[in-house]
Amino acid sequence: MKRRDFLTATAGIAATLPVAGFSWPVPVGSPIAITMWEFSWIERQWPGAGYENWDLALDELAERGYNAIRIDAFPHLFFTNPEKEYMLEPLWNAQEWGSPGPVKIKVFPALNQFIAKCAQRNIKIGLSSWFRQDTDDVRMQLDTPAKLGTAWLKVLDSIHADGLLDTIVYVDLCNEWTGPQWCPFFVNDPPQATWGGWDTQKSRTWMEQAISVLRSKYPDIPYTFSFTGEVSVNDWNRADLSMFDLLELHIWMTSSYKGEFYKTIGYRYDKFSDEGYKNMQLYAEKLYTEKRDYWQYGLKRQITNAAEWSLKSGLPLGTTECWGVVDYKDWPLLSWDWVKELCSLGVYEACKTGRWLMISTSNFCGPQFTGMWRDIGWHRKLTSAIKSAPVDEALKSSLLFKRIIK
Repeated sequence: MKRRDFLTATAGIAATLPVAGFSWPVPVGSPIAITMWEFSWIERQWPGAGYENWDLALDELAERGYNAIRIDAFPHLFFTNPEKEYMLEPLWNAQEWGSPGPVKIKVFPALNQFIAKCAQRNIKIGLSSWFRQDTDDVRMQLDTPAKLGTAWLKVLDSIHADGLLDTIVYVDLCNEWTGPQWCPFFVNDPPQATWGGWDTQKSRTWMEQAISVLRSKYPDIPYTFSFTGEVSVNDWNRADLSMFDLLELHIWMTSSYKGEFYKTIGYRYDKFSDEGYKNMQLYAEKLYTEKRDYWQYGLKRQITNAAEWSLKSGLPLGTTECWGVVDYKDWPLLSWDWVKELCSLGVYEACKTGRWLMISTSNFCGPQFTGMWRDIGWHRKLTSAIKSAPVDEALKSSLLFKRIIK
């Protein structure tokens, strides 16, 4: 699809946020439509959990038009003993990602078996890790950047040994670095620089040294650390990220205006309580519809800021967690309609910039989210837009673009 045709087709759904001082470059090409199956791909194996039949789940994903998945590779378990059976502690029971109770997993050979099934369907894999806690908490052994890099090296060596490395499109060494929930083995300097503290000298040293371990052996794979938080106009100038091959930014409407939406409705990311969801039931959709333009502007502004960051850094963008609310699920009084409206807006806005090479429709694109999953037409419409969206010509020389078309 030509850029002019794409913009015409989507203009009625989402208007481009004007940015003073520059215009978007004329792009060519197409991104991939990626979803996030994090640790659910292996944890949710009980009847009705959604991933107990990988063939079925992957066939349904392909039917919806997706051609890439971001999953947890559990590098800390590879670092200790990938063939051991581990008991994982529940991260939460208020959410639908992963298991709500203790669960046993053995990451090898399961990881390579799953990747092989994806390869059969021409589905690319992005590797990441949430560093899930097991009963022995072996993740805490990764107390140096060299160990973090070595853990990931063991993952890639295993995949390479089974002839599956071409399926890997990129590696995100840690989900939402430097959030303590995902990387408790890392203590920043200063220690209070947790969520969004990726720009400290200590953080940059860790990122650079860990990536260098991998790049020395597998230089053709793109590497990054994913970030979360409100994307501001000055983020591009916070730190030198030249060790990255891409920016993976997690962008939500609820992050805009310093988290005003969640603060207003009283949602506090409760892990083992329904109080936040009760407030979501009572107030979320009402607040959104009353100030729709305001909240949509907050999302569009972040997308524009991210695209500017990409332009100024020369790094392509990938977003696998997005665009409306961070947390949601099938529950009484929770409609998917307004969430899907925001997600559609985010997809079309990202497509227009030409700076994204990987675009997700939401972080609820998995079989456990029935209300979202069953709307096949909605998924196909958005994945079609993603896969026909143009890409900035300058990004064609990026390692990520070359990996995508490999």
